[in-house]
Amino acid sequence: MQRNLCTLGSEPVGRSFGYLWWSTGASNLADGVLKVGAPLLAVSMTRSPGLVSLVAAAGTLPWLALALHAGALADRADRRRIMVAANLARSVVLAAAALGACLGLLNLWLLVAAVLLAGVCEVFADLTAQSVLPMTVARQDLTRANGRVSTAQMIGNDFVGAPVAGLLVVALPAAVFGAPALLYAAAGLLLLGMRGTYRAGGPASARRPLRREIAEALRYLWSHRVLRSLAITAGLLNLANSAYFAVFVLWAVGDGSPMGLEPGRYGLMTVAFAAGAVLGSLLSGRACALFGEVRTLIGAWLASSLLLLVPVAVPSAWALYPVAVLWGITGAAGNVLVISTRQRLIPDALLGRVNSAYRLVGMGGMPLGAALGGLVAEVAGIGAVLVGATAVCLAAVALVWRALSDRISGALTSEPTLSDISRSR
Repeated sequence: MQRNLCTLGSEPVGRSFGYLWWSTGASNLADGVLKVGAPLLAVSMTRSPGLVSLVAAAGTLPWLALALHAGALADRADRRRIMVAANLARSVVLAAAALGACLGLLNLWLLVAAVLLAGVCEVFADLTAQSVLPMTVARQDLTRANGRVSTAQMIGNDFVGAPVAGLLVVALPAAVFGAPALLYAAAGLLLLGMRGTYRAGGPASARRPLRREIAEALRYLWSHRVLRSLAITAGLLNLANSAYFAVFVLWAVGDGSPMGLEPGRYGLMTVAFAAGAVLGSLLSGRACALFGEVRTLIGAWLASSLLLLVPVAVPSAWALYPVAVLWGITGAAGNVLVISTRQRLIPDALLGRVNSAYRLVGMGGMPLGAALGGLVAEVAGIGAVLVGATAVCLAAVALVWRALSDRISGALTSEPTLSDISRSR
């Protein structure tokens, strides 16, 4: 294994990755319950697209406000300790929200506040997790390791968490907060099994001004042609998808909706998505070997964008479920490729900060997209949001296609990787 800046002592690297993997599974199971349960609770309180979209915006707004600072912290402090603290903090937040729900205080504003505070903790936990993983496996194993992590995320988020959320909303709304609180606590405790120090920078780096460290990461990202193109494209895709799915629950759930699904059947859609995502995570490496990283990534993003039109053209559950499987396959394959590429290209001492800058661009538009989706739906209808979001996604894919197409046209026997492309910038 390549040497890195982490001191693992005598602890086997595979064992540390195992604790990280199990913690990822627990925290993403909690994510899945909250991600699906919160919008369903909101729909039970109001049918206003603008108010429902506030829940989605609250969950992603912290990325816009805190991503750069979270990344800088990940390069200064012990990354494992940050993740432990973030998981335990969101456990406390959601336990308090569950108590409030049990006392009859549950309303839309409590829901928004709980999702917002949990989102603050998520920024620190998720950004740091992507910086910790390269410290537990060899560089050549990153794609396989990210595939396993992505599989755990999809199973937790969608395969198990989503249908559980649909049942909890009907049976015991307080458990939409209580169950994730217990799972986040378990995720934090599991990380204590990882041995060693997971600090990227030395004492000298901790004394540098925070503004200088953040500026260094922004300059690196902007000067790196591949990472810059991918970040801008990811930002547009996430903005559009955030607008799409912020109001999609109103298109799918309820007697007056075009699909007319019950909450439980809506949860099954996310199960179908998870099944596809697990498959996409496992097959991403093989697809790269056959078609190359660039073609696989562009193809996955293009297919995922075009599939957004299907629920609009055919508003039926029987059309939605297979589309959800394909969404999962294409989305997971694209995520594995992008994450692995970032981890390979960014120096370890900069990984937390540049990852945070990338994700600020990539995810910073999500709260704006969610709020914009609700506003446009109020004025022009939900269908207009779904079609408009699809158009933005296709434009974003065309942008990255144009940026990278000149790098893949000349390869006949040896497909260039994204790492190769970066070296020719």
